[in-house]
Amino acid sequence: MVGVLLGLGTQMYSNALRKLPYMRHPWEHLLGMGLGAVFANQMVKWEVKAQEDLDKLLLKAKQANERRYFDDDED
Repeated sequence: MVGVLLGLGTQMYSNALRKLPYMRHPWEHLLGMGLGAVFANQMVKWEVKAQEDLDKLLLKAKQANERRYFDDDED
């Protein structure tokens, strides 16, 4: 829903800047709403994947630090 509103708002803002009627070409509004919805869904998926990747990297760094500082005591 956020993406749909983003696309619609972008198209209406674009028409307002050019001093055109807000609903000049209705198909452009539909296209903007569709692209906005796709963009918002992809952004949510990317955010979840980025968080998973960050968690993996932090775990690897923690393990590397533990090996570096705690495993060398045996020397």
